[in-house]
Amino acid sequence: MRLATYNIEWFNALFDDEGMLLEDDGWSARYKVTRAEQITAIGIVLTALDADAVMIIEAPDHNGVRSTVQALEHFAEVMQLRARRALVGFTNDTQQEIALLYDPDVLSAAHDPVGEETGKRGAFDAPRFDGVFRIDLDVDATEDLVRFSKPPLEVALRTAGGAALRLIGVHLKSKAPHGAVDKDTVMQIAIANRRKQLAQAIWLRQRICSHLEAGEPLIVMGDMNDGPGLDEYENLFGRSSVEIILGDGEPCELRLYDPHARGALDQKISAAQTTSRFYLSHQKRYMQALLDYVMVSPDLRARRPVWRIWHPFDDPACWENTELRQALLTASDHFPVTLDIDLAP
Repeated sequence: MRLATYNIEWFNALFDDEGMLLEDDGWSARYKVTRAEQITAIGIVLTALDADAVMIIEAPDHNGVRSTVQALEHFAEVMQLRARRALVGFTNDTQQEIALLYDPDVLSAAHDPVGEETGKRGAFDAPRFDGVFRIDLDVDATEDLVRFSKPPLEVALRTAGGAALRLIGVHLKSKAPHGAVDKDTVMQIAIANRRKQLAQAIWLRQRICSHLEAGEPLIVMGDMNDGPGLDEYENLFGRSSVEIILGDGEPCELRLYDPHARGALDQKISAAQTTSRFYLSHQKRYMQALLDYVMVSPDLRARRPVWRIWHPFDDPACWENTELRQALLTASDHFPVTLDIDLAP
């Protein structure tokens, strides 16, 4: 079984309101990439992945006019993908949904949210992800009311062979100080964003613990927008979101595992794997970062899964395939991460 997570930058901009592809020479939301070029590139990448299920981060929008499921299933039909059935959970207003694209011949999948509805008052104990989380991060003795801008997608997954597991698709809030015009504003926005992101990570961690304590096989996958040492404000709060979600320092049976995250945590000074590549216009250079993860519960780790980052410059097979290499660079500013695992009961 192959499971993947893939953040496809502004996938929404490639569809019209009926979910049909805008395959023309107009510019996509990616810099100097046409819609037709990006559509073709995404199709090449997803075809190469040949995954049984792909957690799509930044999936097409879902609202009163547009449908994530319609858009993704149309894309899968056009590209003749094996993963051709789409699932979306709680939607949001960012035009960047979290959705699962999967092969219905080998898997069944359902949106299966856990936790109580909260209303505006919120709750302290892992409320449903479309609710409000009450938390005091002990930075300013002020209680915060936190919402997910992109509620995680909780999936109950079952293979044709009868194996059951849970997936949680995640796209945590970015820490980038968008809109800042001076150093003081940059600092204020960056700290506020990290504060909210850590609160979301703690909320997610509570849910993870409940699944692990119940002995449920679990995979948490997606774009965490964070990793050890990625910004100077991490020390203000003590640890990164990734460390919180993994359960770093907790009993082994309550920890998740991702080898790329583990490597970054254990060797903060040395080179780390990366899953994204962004152009910094003010520096006229590219920055790479480890942002995308596939974290597994201890029982799934015991099955000896194999992780792979489809990085066009770091993965020899991706580099040697000229068409795939160019498609990975054209399709998105993130690269897919796959997990190959035997889920036979």
